[in-house]
Amino acid sequence: MSTALSTALRADGRPLLVPYVTGGITADWTGFLRAYQEAGADAIEVGLPFSDPMLDGPTIQEASDRALARGATVESILADIAATPLRVPVIVMTYANIVLRIGVPALAAAGVRGLIVPDLPLEESAGLEAAAAAAGVDLVLLAAPSTPDDRLREIGARSRGFVYAISVMGTTGERAALAGSAAVLAARVKRATDLPVLIGFGVSTPAQAAEAGRAGDGVVIASALMRRVLDGATAGALGADVAALRTALDLGVSPGTPHAEVSGHRG
Repeated sequence: MSTALSTALRADGRPLLVPYVTGGITADWTGFLRAYQEAGADAIEVGLPFSDPMLDGPTIQEASDRALARGATVESILADIAATPLRVPVIVMTYANIVLRIGVPALAAAGVRGLIVPDLPLEESAGLEAAAAAAGVDLVLLAAPSTPDDRLREIGARSRGFVYAISVMGTTGERAALAGSAAVLAARVKRATDLPVLIGFGVSTPAQAAEAGRAGDGVVIASALMRRVLDGATAGALGADVAALRTALDLGVSPGTPHAEVSGHRG
C-alpha cells in the first residue's frame, strides 16, 4: 500500500538515507535536522529519549541519558520539531509506553510523518496501526534475521512507509563491518513487499552504507552519528558526515574501498 511517506521516499529513485538524532541531545539540536536535510537526507529519524531503551546499544543509551539530563521531554522535543520547518519527513523512534501516553495525534500535530516502535509485538500492534492510520502517521514495522518468511509477508503487508530491516540480532551500535545477514535479510524482505527496505543497526561508514544500499533500498544510520555528537561534533560537522554517506550511497562505492569513520576521512 502506497502512503504519503513511501511516496516521498521513492520520489528521487535513489538509495535512501535516513540519519538519526536523539531529540534534545543539545540545546540547539534542531540544527542537526536542518544540516541533515541540506546534506541530502531523504527523511530524518528522531529518537525520543527513554530511560530504559531495551534495543539501544551504549551510544544511543548515552545520548538518551544526556538529553534527559538536559531536561528534554517528549513535549519539548515535539514542540521543537513543530517549530522547525523541513522539506523531508520526520520519523519518530520511541517505545510503546511513550506512544500510549502521548497518543499518535500529538505526533501528527508536531508534523511527524512516521513512527517506529521497536518493542511493540506484531500481535499487539493492530490498535496502534489503526490509530496511526487515522492520524496520518505511517507505522513502520521491523524485520530481523530470525523472522520467518510467513511473518515477513505479514510485516510487509502491514508496514507503512518502509520496512526497517535490522541487520543483526542484538542492540544498535557501531560495527567494523556490515553483517552478512543484512543482505540476506534485505533480499528476503524485498520478496515479501513492494515497500522500500531500509537496513539499520550497525551501519557505520560510507562504504558500509553503500553496501547496504546495494542490498536494500537504503539505510538508517544512528549510533555512528550520535557518537560524533557525544564527542562534541557540531551540526556542520554532522552535515559533512551525512553528505559523505549520501555520496557513497549515490555512487554505490564497492566493498573494500578505503574508508574510515562516518565522515569518510581518516582521523
